Amino acid sequence: MPLFLLRRSSFKRLFSSFKEVNNTLDDEKISKTTVKESSQRPTFKCFTYEEILEATGGFNSDNLVGRGGYAEVYRGVMKDGQVLAVKRLNKATNERKEREFLTELGTIGHVHHPNVSSLLGCCIDNGFYLIFEFSLHGSVASVLHDEDSPAMSWKIRYKIALGTARGLHYLHKGCQRRIIHRDIKASNILLTADFEPQISDFGLAKWLPTQWSHHSIHPIEGTLGYLAPEYFMHGIVDEKTDVFAFGVFLLEIISGRKPVDLSHQSLVSWAKPILIGNELEKLIDPRLGEDYDMAQLKLLAFTASLCVRTSATWRPTMSEVLEVMVDSEMDKEKWKMPEEAEDEEEFWGFEDLECECDSSFSTSPLNSILTSSS
Repeated sequence: MPLFLLRRSSFKRLFSSFKEVNNTLDDEKISKTTVKESSQRPTFKCFTYEEILEATGGFNSDNLVGRGGYAEVYRGVMKDGQVLAVKRLNKATNERKEREFLTELGTIGHVHHPNVSSLLGCCIDNGFYLIFEFSLHGSVASVLHDEDSPAMSWKIRYKIALGTARGLHYLHKGCQRRIIHRDIKASNILLTADFEPQISDFGLAKWLPTQWSHHSIHPIEGTLGYLAPEYFMHGIVDEKTDVFAFGVFLLEIISGRKPVDLSHQSLVSWAKPILIGNELEKLIDPRLGEDYDMAQLKLLAFTASLCVRTSATWRPTMSEVLEVMVDSEMDKEKWKMPEEAEDEEEFWGFEDLECECDSSFSTSPLNSILTSSS
């Protein structure tokens, strides 16, 4: 039976199970380098179709703020003035996409963190709908790469980098079950009114049971430029998959360049020689001029260099990433690789992997919950 025909009563029982699981969660003790994580439990609401229909003006095209492979996002305003982002599954989609949509619900329904997009509720009357808080500034990608707007300030870039790291650390370490996002990228990091970053779009996310070291996944899904080599080549997914993508994201924040340029050169292959030569003035976004903090730049650049290492073994965990990002006194020698590992880094380039591919390769269901301005 198509998942679209799930009875509302069954869906409510699914919702109840989320609450029961969340009531068993203990507050996690996270690394001292992170901010104190919120111990507030997620709460959910079953919206009626009439509520979201009225909020979106009958899903008026003027309120359409984003469209992906199998879903659309509409801006909605409730009677009490609350602004929502309503993600609607396309009616013509297949059962696999329906399962992925429910997987996103099942994943994000268990999380609550200032740097993870908040799920307010859902609806299955006349289709499938997920309801989120509306993101005032859209995604990092929409702001960072908008050529018609002033360059994003260094202060905001650093805030986004640190907040995203905290959110990803929470997914890996702070949840009852480990969550591998699998599609960390600038268009999946949303920005609140005060430019606090929130990780969104869990359509490709995977639970990783405690007893498992990794997932082996086929087909390969994600976005070119952000894919870790072990995932791209062998379908191996674990926390280090997200760490690699986060490293690319850091390079994107620092340089203002996209993960794959028009010539199909990857950001990683462009940046690695610069990082090795410690020529950070070549790495920084030229639109910033000299308006940046050199100490913070050094920390972020070094962190990125660790995250995008070819071998997952030599990449840091997100706990270690946070330590590196804030510790100006850190001993870099502890991260030095043996010569044979360095030779492997030089052998496996990314340009050859990506130059033959269309850089638009992405099966993520929706890039972000955007604003109408983007």
